[in-house]
Amino acid sequence: MARPMSPQQIALRLAVYLMLVANAPLWLQLSRIGGAPSLYMRSALALAVLLVCGTVAILALAAWTRGMRGLWWLVAAVAALAQYYMLTYSVVMDPGMAANVLQTDVHEVADLLSLRLLLTVLAVLLLPTWWLLRVRIPAMRPLRQVGRNLVMLALAAAVATATVAVGSRDLAPLMRNHPQLRYLMNPLAPLYSTAVSALRPVFARSSVLVPMGAGAALGPSHAAGARPPLLVLVVGETARADHFGINGYGRDTTPELARRGVLSWGNVRSCGTSTLASLPCMFSPLGKEAFEARSSEYENLLDVVQAAGMAVLWVDNQSGCKGVCERVPHAQAVDGLQPELRSRLCDASGECRDEALLAGLDERLAALPAQRRAQGVLLVLHQMGSHGPAYYKRSAPGAKRFTPECRTEVLSDCAHGELVNAYDNTIAATDAFLGHTIDWLGTRSGDYDTGLLYLSDHGESLGEYGLFLHGMPYGVAPDGQKHVPMVAWLGAPLAARQSLSLDCLRAGLAEPLSHDNLYHTVLGALDVRSPSYQPALDAWAGCRRPAA
Repeated sequence: MARPMSPQQIALRLAVYLMLVANAPLWLQLSRIGGAPSLYMRSALALAVLLVCGTVAILALAAWTRGMRGLWWLVAAVAALAQYYMLTYSVVMDPGMAANVLQTDVHEVADLLSLRLLLTVLAVLLLPTWWLLRVRIPAMRPLRQVGRNLVMLALAAAVATATVAVGSRDLAPLMRNHPQLRYLMNPLAPLYSTAVSALRPVFARSSVLVPMGAGAALGPSHAAGARPPLLVLVVGETARADHFGINGYGRDTTPELARRGVLSWGNVRSCGTSTLASLPCMFSPLGKEAFEARSSEYENLLDVVQAAGMAVLWVDNQSGCKGVCERVPHAQAVDGLQPELRSRLCDASGECRDEALLAGLDERLAALPAQRRAQGVLLVLHQMGSHGPAYYKRSAPGAKRFTPECRTEVLSDCAHGELVNAYDNTIAATDAFLGHTIDWLGTRSGDYDTGLLYLSDHGESLGEYGLFLHGMPYGVAPDGQKHVPMVAWLGAPLAARQSLSLDCLRAGLAEPLSHDNLYHTVLGALDVRSPSYQPALDAWAGCRRPAA
């Protein structure tokens, strides 16, 4: 500490330090990939050099003599946090994961905090914190600082280029066959992904909202004197289709749904592996490929149903609707909850179990415009569902059927059986919630033709392949993060008004479907005519008997 040090020297030393102590996930993944020791070591050495060069290049932008210590420390803190979550949950820091982090809420953050997180982050940060507080940085003329920063940036680029040229025979196939490695390079991946996710909405798409409601109208089943439809669309959270008893799972996790004779499609794939990716996509008229390639934002299913004249209401028990519900009436489940129910269903932070979505639904329905209600209602309930890592919080203490269960947010600390028990308890809680929702629809059957459609936004990893939670890049994500349940309960009057054959629907429960089908299936179920409706994507269209 006695010798003064230039900001360029600090940047280089910090880059080397982070390469050595904040990249355990990268080195562990390389060791799992295996290969000959000579090949493995060459690849590891090349990646180490590229890591240092990339970090130096980023820090070159902040290699100034004044006011930069806090920024250097922040880079180290980002690296420490990223390493903890990559190690603990086997996630990768791609732009999708960064976007999830930026849009999380206080409840989700609270679920991720732990003593282990604090100790792990401190282990990485103590040395650079002590060093950055003590190191002496001599003053330097601005022009000289600019020159030295440019030289450092050029040297970093030159060394990186030479490393790629020399090691391309090893690096090219490695990165092509294992693309997730690029998102394990710390702190490059979290810094890059955060910048991309923050800037992408600004530069990638037009701010103009493309209207989709033009031409929307109610079909002939809405003739004068007919009862209006009431469809409850339940958006599930983090539910895996292969953990639903009605889909053949070894445990009876869905007795209430089985008792009510629901339809369950067992071969459905999600649009994304996170709520942020899937939720806007599943309500879009575009389909997955066009949605991801879009240059503008489009109105969605809720806008079209509202434009046709029906009432629409979104009730949320999650961290928001990701923009889907912003042009229709919407509310949080906790809003207006009676104190007795709040104390029973919610914790001190205000996070509630999904039964809160059903509290006061009659009053919420009555508050919608009467003229629209007379044409029908689309009610969307957005669950907390099986959101991790605190699965044990998603089921009531007295309703836990599978024990012992994992009761920590550090999922790798739990025995696999305990983790599965905790997760299956969340599926059983969803089963009970859907059963109660169907029962509530029964109380409204005197005024409406009622039905329910449930579809989860994405699945979850439960330790398979060393992975936990969700949010992996879609192309490399395991099937557990993409294979989602889709369940329907149709009251006889609703099926009759659409001339739907339930036997025909049951015969097609194994047909491959995806989130692309939701938009068109709901429009068909509600008999809403729209130029954007595609019968080929309506999962129920083939089971409608032609009108006489």
